Amino acid sequence: GRRIRLLKGLPATSTVEENSAAGVSVYNVTVSPLASEGVAILPTIVNSSPLTEAFDIESKGGLEYRVVTTGNPVLDYETMPKSFDLQIFVEDTTGRTDLNILTIQVTDKNEHPVFRGNMAIQTVTIYVLEGTPPEHIYQVDAADPENAKLKYSLLPATVPFSIRESGAIFSTKEFDYEKDPHCYFLNVTVTDPDGLNSTKTMNINIININDERPYFTTKQRIYRIPEEQNLGTIVANITAKDPDDEDSPNRLFYSIQSSDKHFSINPATGVLQVTERIDRDALPLRLHPNISLIVRVEDSPSSGHASEMEITIIVDDINDNPPECNPSAFRKEANENTPPGTFLVDLRNYCKDIDVGPSNNQFSFTGLSGFGSNNFALESTVSGRLVVTGTIDLENPVNPGVEVYTLTVRVQDIAHPDYSSKYPFYISFDNIIYIYIRIKPVNEFFPVFSNLSYVFSVSEITKVGSTIGRVHAIDKDWPPNVISYSIVAGSGTRDYTSIFWISPMKGDVRILARLDYETTQKHIFTVQASDQGKSTTASVTVNVLEVNDEEPVCSPNFFSFQIPVSLAVGTNINGFRIECQDRDSDPRSFRYFINEGNENSHFIFSPSAGSNTSRLILASRFDYESGLDTNWIYSLRVHITDDNLVSARDKTTHLIKTGTVTLSIRVIPNPTTATTTT
Repeated sequence: GRRIRLLKGLPATSTVEENSAAGVSVYNVTVSPLASEGVAILPTIVNSSPLTEAFDIESKGGLEYRVVTTGNPVLDYETMPKSFDLQIFVEDTTGRTDLNILTIQVTDKNEHPVFRGNMAIQTVTIYVLEGTPPEHIYQVDAADPENAKLKYSLLPATVPFSIRESGAIFSTKEFDYEKDPHCYFLNVTVTDPDGLNSTKTMNINIININDERPYFTTKQRIYRIPEEQNLGTIVANITAKDPDDEDSPNRLFYSIQSSDKHFSINPATGVLQVTERIDRDALPLRLHPNISLIVRVEDSPSSGHASEMEITIIVDDINDNPPECNPSAFRKEANENTPPGTFLVDLRNYCKDIDVGPSNNQFSFTGLSGFGSNNFALESTVSGRLVVTGTIDLENPVNPGVEVYTLTVRVQDIAHPDYSSKYPFYISFDNIIYIYIRIKPVNEFFPVFSNLSYVFSVSEITKVGSTIGRVHAIDKDWPPNVISYSIVAGSGTRDYTSIFWISPMKGDVRILARLDYETTQKHIFTVQASDQGKSTTASVTVNVLEVNDEEPVCSPNFFSFQIPVSLAVGTNINGFRIECQDRDSDPRSFRYFINEGNENSHFIFSPSAGSNTSRLILASRFDYESGLDTNWIYSLRVHITDDNLVSARDKTTHLIKTGTVTLSIRVIPNPTTATTTT
């Protein structure tokens, strides 16, 4: 009820041209408020159909407003809706409102044609091979926004290219790289029926092709070099040209077609170099010193044009090989005290010089040296015969005891050698022969014991396997011979065939069986020292030292008997006595005491010490009535020791042995008396 017509000129229809820039006025709107207070809400586009932000309302001053384009998005007749309905709202200060429709129709505008594809984003470059017949080289892709038919043209008109109605570009001639321009710049223009056009630039490059054969400019065909050139030595510089590259550096590729591995050619520069050792004195160059190479030049690494030529390299011989000896080291033996003049080796039988020229393969033997070389000599520099000149005695104090002499002999060319071009890993200058002469020792001396006889004192309780002593012998031979030891006589007894053992290499003497002073107090046997050729003997005496190692042995060692409960104190019970003996103790050394089972000490032995016999005595009466005694069977364990004669001070260190006797005693009670009761 409050809606009133406030917007003048609406509803209405207006037009706008496509592609209009931002801010283009589309329609003017006037607000006529009915109250003097004015406008509260300015004219505003509150909705559109279809929805768009391509339009806005801006003030012209006072109550005048206009609808304008925003440029976002730009109106396009071909791709966007062609009509928009804008709802415009306004409200005055009294609260009255108005809402009306403005219809805007987009009108078509003729636009420039546009290029598509690569030409739309860059300058297109086309490559055409020379010698190619006229052909289609490119398809121009263009379009008119209004879908009108387009016309194509090329400038300048003098270029050897044409463009058809479809936009296809053709070459109109066969190009010659050497005569025609190498590059063409074309302006491609596309025009619509109304004369609007667009132009793009195109580059066309003519590509040179390989159609000529290269030729050698090097005239020399024969080269001469000495053998044994260093790797990398330049032999020749082969050059060639390619007619296709007269205006630029040659791009040629050189190679060797023959199978020879002595040389290689730089594929880019044509420099011929040594790549492998060239030995004039080895086959096949020893017989054929000329090397033929087929050199090929190509203008492409593959399937190009090529030319070939043959060159010959003559290898000249030099005196580059010293005498060689095989073997270069000799090992000879000679006994010590070999007489002077004894022949050892003829070196000439093992040496030769492989140089081709007779003047280069003669050699001599000189410079015999090495420690002890004064004991040897060469008969002459030509013969190479090595002989003994001195007497070598290894035991002589003047002789340092050397067993192997290392001698060197220099073998050298008689002619002046040429080793200036030798590789480092080849023999240079002279050849050195090493001669190792081993002096074989002669076993001249017997081993000698350090003592004529040995005496060892050993306790009879020494553990089996213990070392009790050592014998030692020396040999004056040099180098000292290995001495081995053995027992050759007298190391056994009646019970043991071998009581003692000797270490074969060290001479340590060990016991293999228990020693017993009471059986044998002394052992005597013979040991032998041998150096695998000569031997000598020595006597060994082993004194066995007595040790208290025997236990007292008593008889009987077990006894059982019965006694009445009323037996009188001091009685020798059943007349029982024990008799003891000890193989290594005096009869007076025994002591007797009851170690176990003697409750209330009813029993003693008399005498308790100093005799080898003792009696069992009842020492106190039994008392069962008062309850003092309760046990009727006594098991007595009697100990007999052999320390009665040992002082109290020595008992802490003296070995004491103990014998044992077991007694079983049953006490028989008195008969019981019955009491008569009335």
